[in-house]
Amino acid sequence: MTRAAPWHLGGHRLLLDRAGALVWPERRLLAVADLHLEKGSAAALRGQLVPPLDTAATLARLHALVRNYRPATLVLLGDSFHDAGGHSRLRASDAALLARITSGLTLRWVLGNHDPAPQPDLPGSFHAEHIEHGLSFRHIPGPATAQTPEISGHLHPKAQIALRGTQVTRPCFVIDSCRVLMPAFGTYTGGLDLLAPPVAALFPRGGRALLLGEQSIYSFPFAGRRPRQPDLTGRAPAA
Repeated sequence: MTRAAPWHLGGHRLLLDRAGALVWPERRLLAVADLHLEKGSAAALRGQLVPPLDTAATLARLHALVRNYRPATLVLLGDSFHDAGGHSRLRASDAALLARITSGLTLRWVLGNHDPAPQPDLPGSFHAEHIEHGLSFRHIPGPATAQTPEISGHLHPKAQIALRGTQVTRPCFVIDSCRVLMPAFGTYTGGLDLLAPPVAALFPRGGRALLLGEQSIYSFPFAGRRPRQPDLTGRAPAA
């Protein structure tokens, strides 16, 4: 069973966890993208009745990752809240859990299109882009090369595969030698097929998708067409 797949970017060894998180062991850094906290309460404000459970579920998964990897730095790659007022709608229990998760950590909030302004009542620092040891952490993907690699979110990539006679759609990482496109971490987030133009345009020479399974992470290449059948043994890609 493969919980995390190794990948080298910009000369650094990273781990891509099946929960949808990126881990940089050398820097003791954990990164997740697109939490969209309080999306449920935002829908309720528009008269859409959905269970307001997304924030608690998302934070519980983040808490488990922090306890497992014990990072020194947590990078949240934008759209951490679903809208500008999301942080003010946090229930007391969710605010307390967020405080426990981030206590003692260096917290970097990368600003996204859903949360474009710093929030002074939240801990940590706010950045349009966070750069660490040559790796650029952004919300919206930008230019990236082997010399200027990036880690980004925003597009919520997913992939569909045939498995045991049925079609299975799951979030995925999309990677190549110069970028890691992160899956959305939030509970109520949708997704965009990795062969849709906004995603495919970032990988003109193709790349590799890492599908997030319930028990493992599955790796398969793609090259501008429907992905080939993945390796269902759970083997990590060659780094």
